[in-house]
Amino acid sequence: MKVAIVHDWLVVSGGAEKVLQQIIECFPDADLFSLVDFLEDRSVVRGKPVQTSFIQHLPFARRRYRGYLPLMPLAVEQFDLASYDLIITSSYAVAKGVLVGPDQTHVSYVHSPIRYAWDLQHQYLRESHLTRGMRSWAARALLHYLRNWDSRSANSVDQLLCNSHFVARRIMKTYRRDACVVAPPVDVQGFELRADKEDFYLCASRMVPYKRIDLIVEAFAAMPERKLVVIGDGPHMTEVRAKATPNVSILGYQPFEVLRDHMQRAKAFVFAAEEDFGIAILEAQACGTPVICYGKGGVLETVIPLGEPEPTGIYFPEQTAQSLSTAVMAFDRSIDSFTPQACRKNAERFSPAVFRRAFMVEVMRTIAAQSAIRDTLHTEEDLRLSVR
Repeated sequence: MKVAIVHDWLVVSGGAEKVLQQIIECFPDADLFSLVDFLEDRSVVRGKPVQTSFIQHLPFARRRYRGYLPLMPLAVEQFDLASYDLIITSSYAVAKGVLVGPDQTHVSYVHSPIRYAWDLQHQYLRESHLTRGMRSWAARALLHYLRNWDSRSANSVDQLLCNSHFVARRIMKTYRRDACVVAPPVDVQGFELRADKEDFYLCASRMVPYKRIDLIVEAFAAMPERKLVVIGDGPHMTEVRAKATPNVSILGYQPFEVLRDHMQRAKAFVFAAEEDFGIAILEAQACGTPVICYGKGGVLETVIPLGEPEPTGIYFPEQTAQSLSTAVMAFDRSIDSFTPQACRKNAERFSPAVFRRAFMVEVMRTIAAQSAIRDTLHTEEDLRLSVR
């Protein structure tokens, strides 16, 4: 078969790009397409060339590509994929909207529907200071258009895949379609188990509002006897630093080796965001480090809570500093219930090899199902012609 893989944009190497890398491992001869490609680390695409859209050549596209969001549905529809038998899209924005024909099979790994156009629209408008005025109404009109286009474009997909049951429920709500869960790959082998832990908690994340790093810092500021180390950088750094106390060490951006070292040594990894999946939570568990996390979203599928056999973490029920503080104290009281070996064992369920096997099973099943449908339609057409 001739295979095309379409990704939204290639700018940084994040969780979606790790999924893309494993999809390319499954189909190493596939042709790659992306709206823009400014990726410096070419290992993500195995050094393969990438066919880009007209947005690649627009002014300031390298730094301001998101500003061309109104043009992205049009841009992705311009990829000519007519010669391909199988189209795989890796989509968290518009990639799944490529144009395909009736004899082509289209499998889309939807990391999430466009959240800022759907359930997070009002939060997005608040954080972007677009709650009033003409710019606000222009943004609302654009998001309305994106919702309509996003919903219609889902009709061209033969099989929707996603990273968690949490996202599957969002897909059902937005597209009224069932999605098969194929958990994303976690580089378990890149994070070695370490059994001896030190007396500090770790938080590692981009400093953006929804990650709620400020909440974590606020909680530990009220527990001066407990040490917190924060790794990460971003636009919310000033607000985070303003809440830090002497027991909170903010290291800013650190290279991977430093991050991994802290994950291996920390007594627990603290996470306060509502995530679709949360790869960092499993990377910490791969190091043998248990997790204290907000009990909503994808973490409910990746952390075994206290009270179940071989627990790997503890949830806090509300996204507040007080709720987190209570969970930290409960963790300390029950620390002997968590073992590095149980954490590692849980993380290994999400290795790249497991992802590739599950992904290929769904792709081949979809190809077989679509082939059977086409054969049936051709047979019916032949019968009609013979009757005539």
